[in-house]
Amino acid sequence: MTLVAPAPVIRRSPHATRRRIASVALLIVAAAATLAVMLPILIIVFTAFKPVSEVNAYPPTLVPGAWTLDNFARIFTELPFARLILNSFVFAGGVTVFALVFDSLAAYALARLDFRGSRVLLIAIIASLMIPFQATLIPIYQLVSDLGWVNSYAGLIAPRAADAFGIFFLRQFFLSLPRDLDNAARIDGASEFRIFRSVVLPNAVPALLTLGIYVFVNNWNDLLWPLVFTTDAEMGTVTSGLTLLTGPGGIIPQGVMMAGSLIAVLPLAIVFLLIQRRFVESIASTGLK
Repeated sequence: MTLVAPAPVIRRSPHATRRRIASVALLIVAAAATLAVMLPILIIVFTAFKPVSEVNAYPPTLVPGAWTLDNFARIFTELPFARLILNSFVFAGGVTVFALVFDSLAAYALARLDFRGSRVLLIAIIASLMIPFQATLIPIYQLVSDLGWVNSYAGLIAPRAADAFGIFFLRQFFLSLPRDLDNAARIDGASEFRIFRSVVLPNAVPALLTLGIYVFVNNWNDLLWPLVFTTDAEMGTVTSGLTLLTGPGGIIPQGVMMAGSLIAVLPLAIVFLLIQRRFVESIASTGLK
């Protein structure tokens, strides 16, 4: 008869146990924080698919008992929503393109060129960041009105074609690029614009993408600017168009409003998903030594 040796007992060290407990606690906290952040988005999604009776029911429910697409149909019948989406793309996209062009040119001049008054100009640009844009809204509107640009894409885009924050942001990034690249290009006979286009910009893709995302999202979500510079419903944006849903006495069709908000969020998510991989690759491949 052979005796079978008992299996060895594996004892966990107190340090490993504490580390496992800490990991589980951290996972629970992260899940709770994620749920808290996602809760408003879940409310928007579920409310968009609720019928009117459930939207106004008390006590309120999170998940709809009966799913419906009536709110999405109403948003396109009660508002020129397709035109509003187009206007938002033209407005936010146009501002983003012009801002990247003009901001990068100004930032290159301030970061890589030595000229008289550059420091004073930089101080003036930084000082302009301290002025709230509401303080300049009336004179800008007067100028746009004198040019006849009210209710036009030019009136929406032109005043925002350059941004002090974008200039300062790109300038700081351009300063981090080695000047040896510029000097080597100048020795080869490249002009300043050729250096800017072929040397500096390819190495500044992460900064340009970051600024582009910031500008696009900021203008897509802006409410005050389209309300001031457009009086025609056909020239409004998604955010300003949703305000037209407010009925007499301030009554708001919550389901229709949530459906419009959900449609307005989708382009931002799609844009982020499209450039996310390129954004990460640019950061990973931009290390210069």
